[in-house]
Amino acid sequence: MGIFDIIGPVMVGPSSSHTAGAVRIGAFARALLGTTPASALIQLHGSFAATGEGHGTPLALLAGLLGLAPDDERIPAAEALAAERGLAYRFEAVDLGDVHPNSVRLRLEAPGTVLELCASSVGGGRISVWNIDGFEADLEGQYPTILLTYPDRPGAVAIVSAILANAALNIATIKARRDSRGGRALMTVELDAEPPASVLESLRCLPQFEQVRFLPSLGFGG
Repeated sequence: MGIFDIIGPVMVGPSSSHTAGAVRIGAFARALLGTTPASALIQLHGSFAATGEGHGTPLALLAGLLGLAPDDERIPAAEALAAERGLAYRFEAVDLGDVHPNSVRLRLEAPGTVLELCASSVGGGRISVWNIDGFEADLEGQYPTILLTYPDRPGAVAIVSAILANAALNIATIKARRDSRGGRALMTVELDAEPPASVLESLRCLPQFEQVRFLPSLGFGG
């Protein structure tokens, strides 16, 4: 057990789950989108919907989408900051099924890109991202991560592994999930170190992959 587990995260707000975790979900989504979104549909599930207002959850999610950290004293002013930066947003309650009660689904849009993400705040400021663009996922934001979408064909994992090995990059985890056999797939590759831009460019130039995104380590997780 580390000191983080004993005293919890450094944060602004009354609840590590409803506030710090919510900021981190927003930060994860913003980092994966690659920019501050132009618009955001924020669907709150369970206790996020029932008691989130009193704990500042909506403000915390907005703050994360705007790039604020959990200890940023501007979190209570997130609505004003969103207006200044042109982020249009809407909150609504939703039933996401049998998932953690502190969960949210985000649909974000920016010029030329759309991202849908489902995540939960699982306690102590930690998060679990369990769906990205309709694909199952299992990410926490702890490691630098490459995400690749592609048609489900043989050899995709081998190609990515070879490129990373040639760059002397060690893989912490690699997972590939598909919507159907021969359909579309999402590969997530967590690394022990951040890849150089040349590696990402090499992957983006390959015709096998429709989209290659990179998520830097956000400094939180297990």
